[in-house]
Amino acid sequence: MRKINRAVKIKIYPNAEQRVQIEKTIGCSRFIYNCMLADKIEHYKKEKKMLRN
Repeated sequence: MRKINRAVKIKIYPNAEQRVQIEKTIGCSRFIYNCMLADKIEHYKKEKKMLRN
């Protein structure tokens, strides 16, 4: 039995207020990711072991 992968492309047209909210959300997510990555790198440098989530 073969599995078929499908994708759907959707284009959105946010207004100015929605665009600001999307940019804030993505910015916060990126900030948190970078902080956690820095913590993981620092832990590895100290302990020489991978930090598990």
